[in-house]
Amino acid sequence: MLAQLCEREALTYRRFSERFVAAGNRLYGPKSTNPTCGETQFRRWTAGRLTGLPGAETCRILEAMWPAYTAEQLFASPPADDPQAPALDLEEQVLMTARDAHESADATASATISDNTIDELRDRTTSLARRYTVLAPATAWQEGNDLLREIERHRDRTQAPIQQQALMILNGQAAALLAVTAFDLGYFVPARTLARTAALFGETTRFTPLQAYADGTMAYIAYHTGATSEAVAKARRALSYNGLGGIAQRRLHAIAARAYVHIGDTESAQRSIQLSDDLDMAPRDELHDEVGGEFGFPMERLAMSNSSTALLMGDMERAKTEASRALALLSQRPQGDQSTDVRAGAAADLAYARLHDGDVDGASEALALMWEVPVDQRNTGIVVRAARVGRHLAQPQYHGSALPAELRERIEDFTRVSPPYQLGPGVPLLAIEA
Repeated sequence: MLAQLCEREALTYRRFSERFVAAGNRLYGPKSTNPTCGETQFRRWTAGRLTGLPGAETCRILEAMWPAYTAEQLFASPPADDPQAPALDLEEQVLMTARDAHESADATASATISDNTIDELRDRTTSLARRYTVLAPATAWQEGNDLLREIERHRDRTQAPIQQQALMILNGQAAALLAVTAFDLGYFVPARTLARTAALFGETTRFTPLQAYADGTMAYIAYHTGATSEAVAKARRALSYNGLGGIAQRRLHAIAARAYVHIGDTESAQRSIQLSDDLDMAPRDELHDEVGGEFGFPMERLAMSNSSTALLMGDMERAKTEASRALALLSQRPQGDQSTDVRAGAAADLAYARLHDGDVDGASEALALMWEVPVDQRNTGIVVRAARVGRHLAQPQYHGSALPAELRERIEDFTRVSPPYQLGPGVPLLAIEA
């Protein structure tokens, strides 16, 4: 059965070994004592020449790789018609075959690697950044982690300075995406470490857009964890770099505005909001404009961020205007390109502002967009906004009213099953994401 599964999933020995090691690390932690599988052993397993079963830890790893089968089933003959056997995924097989062929051709390199290899890694990094807003954080983490490891592996294979430079920039971009993913999952400490890693690669390569993006990420992590003065300092430093395009500056001014509100400096916050709206978009940079995606900052995201900042300043009218603007701008994009994060975040902000006007029915209408968010996409920003609406509905003036009670219960259910609460370490969610 193991041989049949490997054949159907186009698993070469190398790919099988990578999966085997990864599954062992998930089960037992990344320890040198974990079971391994050499190529000769793999050939014996898939040729049906094994007597008995491997050790218990090895069996657990194999069962983790194929949860639908026991170890006994994996080493037995497959049934003639196995309904549990995975269907052939042609797209995945084509992708794996293409990567295998490419890496095999590149394996002869010694002091350098093929420039095509770097182009392939660059394409994968760009693809992940551009698809990020429609991916579940856990999926983005797995994909980003695999990408980071592969970039690091190729960095060890070349001594050419120009290739090292290119790979370090890609390494920093992958680390920056993982920092955002860790934040979305509620892991703030690892998110900060990954953002610092990205900043270090930006500094080493003198790639200032990456430095600025990483410092901006550290700024909003800081005010989420109560380090408000640090948030302002990081935002200011990010804005001090040369070579930033208009989109980069727009993002950083939006983050700075939120940071200023958290230290009570509403005048600076207002000025930052104005700057983010009035920026000349003509200057471009290689990260925020050329790669874009999660590194970008479209107008609907700016509007959502401004609505959250307005809420913190107590300006409910502006909050409603900006949240409605975010939703309107988002609706103009193709359905497949619409950010779940922006839609749910703006809807929650709009609901909160309407509640302050006593419009419970209007708040309920706005929250209808938030209920649509799949469980695995309920990231930190969405959960924080939803929880704040729930806290407001718990105030005494709503006690005894049916609709507020219903909304409060739905919010509790909505947040309780979200990844930050199910997977995260329980760090208090103190602010609202940029």
